[in-house]
Amino acid sequence: MDVFRKSLFILGAGMIVALLLSGCRRTVPVGETPEPVSWPMGFCPDSLSATGGTVGTGETLAALLVRLGAGQSVSASLVQACDTVFDVRKLRAGNHYDAYYEGDSLRYLVYEQDRIARIIFRCTDSLSVWRYERPVERQVKAVDIPITSSLWNDLRRVDVSPLLIVSLEDVYEWSVDFFGLQEGDRFRALYSQCVCEDEVVAVDSLWYAEFIRDGKELPAVFFDPGDGSGRYWAPDGASLKKAFLKAPLQFTRISSGFSYHRRHPVSGKVKPHTAVDYAAPTGTPVRAIGNGTVLSAGWAGGGGNTVKIKHNGVYTSAYLHLSRFAKGIRAGVHVAQGQVIGYVGSTGVSTGPHLDFRVWKNGTPVNPLTLVSPPSEPLAKVYLPALDSVARRYRHHLDSLLETTPSPLDSTHTDIPHEE
Repeated sequence: MDVFRKSLFILGAGMIVALLLSGCRRTVPVGETPEPVSWPMGFCPDSLSATGGTVGTGETLAALLVRLGAGQSVSASLVQACDTVFDVRKLRAGNHYDAYYEGDSLRYLVYEQDRIARIIFRCTDSLSVWRYERPVERQVKAVDIPITSSLWNDLRRVDVSPLLIVSLEDVYEWSVDFFGLQEGDRFRALYSQCVCEDEVVAVDSLWYAEFIRDGKELPAVFFDPGDGSGRYWAPDGASLKKAFLKAPLQFTRISSGFSYHRRHPVSGKVKPHTAVDYAAPTGTPVRAIGNGTVLSAGWAGGGGNTVKIKHNGVYTSAYLHLSRFAKGIRAGVHVAQGQVIGYVGSTGVSTGPHLDFRVWKNGTPVNPLTLVSPPSEPLAKVYLPALDSVARRYRHHLDSLLETTPSPLDSTHTDIPHEE
């Protein structure tokens, strides 16, 4: 009887162990060879309890580990173990983490470095740190977006990532006024995006685009002549890059236009407003519209903090009501096109955060929205046949994808076009 009870005890214990381990095992049919178990993050979370949170302001990795239950010595050892895996100085406040426990003991910490990368800390046994990246799929997309309200809203309407806006602005920032898009305008584009677990995390390549207004097309072709200086060109070899950007900042709206008869919102008097006002949140970066030398950077009475830049012997620009200046911006400093020179604010005589932007031509105020920017050097003629071939291939690829898919949001293709 004792032998029988002992056998039952051993059998029961074996079943309990099997049940405990079942969360981290896969059932293998009889006759098949079991495959090694591989967990994406390097450990099995099923038998552990998890709690999530965010990194606190000013919190270090060591402090975070201690807060979550790791001892001081364990915390110090893990910080040292990061070595080349993770720069602990780049721990960011607000980033998410998941902590995994066995009972009250912290076993693993998973820190979300960005939308793809995870840094994993093993907090017991052999302390170690490793990096895990979620699988990313690269998709080629073709879109044809008619403007009905705003580019942002219209992209969202057809389930296209707004990240495409950044790429389109980079292409057309010299030639298209994104603050003045009109109903009926269109954008067509051939590009690739990175998708991670059904989330678009990046638009990494924009090969070809078209901006269409009133039937007139403005194509942009990415072309590299072979020396690594690839950029966007019109099919005839004209550079899309101009001497001046169309606007000194992004993702804002025009709150007041250029006029010689505007009623001032503070004084109530009718007076010239030879500027364009861009409404934007305080702290929005302000960019120099072109290469030049800073004439002044300081307080300018009603204009508040103001930067004034001389671009050449003809043009000068000014940026008023800044909350602060960018580092190193002072009189006499050379600035490059697109360089951040300050940040939107409401200093001086102002009713709220905005940028007052002004341009002079030979000392006379001109409307920045109608300013015709001098062109850059065109592509060397020797490369024009190759540019034409690339442009034709990209446009054919774009048209083919749009014809074979029912809508822009379904225009995914696996063959990525390459320049020859």
